[in-house]
Amino acid sequence: MTIPPFVTLPVGDVILASASTTRAKLLRDAGVSFFQYPVIIDEEAARISSIADGIPVSEIAVILAEMKAAAAYQRLVIEQMVTPAYILGCDQILVCDENIFRKPEDIEEAKSQLFALSGKTHQLLTGIVLFQYGERIWHHLSVANMTMRHFNQDFIDGYLSRLGDAAFLSPASYQIESIGVHLFSEIKGCHYSIAGIPLLELMAILREHGLAPVESKSQNKV
Repeated sequence: MTIPPFVTLPVGDVILASASTTRAKLLRDAGVSFFQYPVIIDEEAARISSIADGIPVSEIAVILAEMKAAAAYQRLVIEQMVTPAYILGCDQILVCDENIFRKPEDIEEAKSQLFALSGKTHQLLTGIVLFQYGERIWHHLSVANMTMRHFNQDFIDGYLSRLGDAAFLSPASYQIESIGVHLFSEIKGCHYSIAGIPLLELMAILREHGLAPVESKSQNKV
């Protein structure tokens, strides 16, 4: 059963420029009226170019989020001849020992990442950008310190086997909303941000733009 939204903007739905089911669930569970419009950008090339230009890693997460929001805006205007009011772009970067970890492409890379992070504290950077009528009006960067416990080959093999294809959806095969909790010994950061969207900060800026509860039908009756 589809649950109706609790809050909406005066000008319509928020557009989430992401294919992430986790981000969509966060917004849906928060009762936000939105729809998904996934876009594809060359994230790897953008990261490499940014690093070559000496851009701090913390800024790269915001840059990638902005690129996604911009790509969604351009596609909607060109392909569907609409000018969306609000578009949300998000990106996450995992950094450990000054190295950026990408989404693993196969099981061997997933195993290698987990071994490299075992027993260490790394940073998860979550960048979010909000566009209004094609212009960036707000951004936020959340930083979480994530400490993984020590684990052996048997645990990694069992963990990745249980995850299946979900192991390739995030750097280090997190899946913290499910069995990924067994990877960590300590987490310092916002749960929402770690899952993909800093909801508290996002709701605050959207309320400034008129986000409010949807009026019930009973309130509209004369």
